[in-house]
Amino acid sequence: MPSEHETVGAYALGILDDAEATAFEAHLAGCEWCAQQLDELAGMEPMLAALADLPGSGSTPAIGDSLSARPSPRIVEKLVDEVAEKRAQKRRRSFYMIAAAAALIIAGPLAAIAANSGSSGGGGQVTASAQTTFSAMAEKKSATDPTSHASATVGMEQKDWGTQAVLELKNVKGPLKCSLVAVAKNGQRVTMSSWSVPDWGYGIPDAKTDDAKKPLYIGGATAFKPNEIDHFEIVTFDGKKLVQVNA
Repeated sequence: MPSEHETVGAYALGILDDAEATAFEAHLAGCEWCAQQLDELAGMEPMLAALADLPGSGSTPAIGDSLSARPSPRIVEKLVDEVAEKRAQKRRRSFYMIAAAAALIIAGPLAAIAANSGSSGGGGQVTASAQTTFSAMAEKKSATDPTSHASATVGMEQKDWGTQAVLELKNVKGPLKCSLVAVAKNGQRVTMSSWSVPDWGYGIPDAKTDDAKKPLYIGGATAFKPNEIDHFEIVTFDGKKLVQVNA
């Protein structure tokens, strides 16, 4: 007789004899793994019984005979393995859906800004809803770096999930790729958003075009509460800090 763990499939299909079923039930009373497997397989026996009772032509008895035949241990073992794999796939799908939902909750304000944004001229650096959100924020912190001369103002608003922020960035020329980073008081660093700076730049006072004179407004979000944030950094992808704004 196969080990008790290998018998769970046969038990669920109702193909064990009385002695085998009694032995397995005694094992099942103390085996959590078999109980979980049996829970997944338990619905199969009624389905097979229903198929066996299908009315029809001469092919029906053959179906019934096939279903009532005792499968080999290898078939039963394969059946259990397939059910276990289906359960693992279901758990992975559930995990991915939960993770995606959590990411959407945290990034929601940024996603809304991006989805509803408008562009201004060829530069497209002014997003209307980001600028509107920035203007309505009561708490703002500003700084200008003495070396890079970049100027930044970060508007903040506390949310149930953390902090929504909108950056106003001026006097930065490209081409660059930059990030807004929140640095917590415990030293943790979180990238809130990232963007590219075109050649003509953002917020250049003496620029020749209106697009280059306009600041960048871009939203971001972090799970940290405002009182947990020490400062914000605007850094390039190669690690150069353009400006730091203390919270």
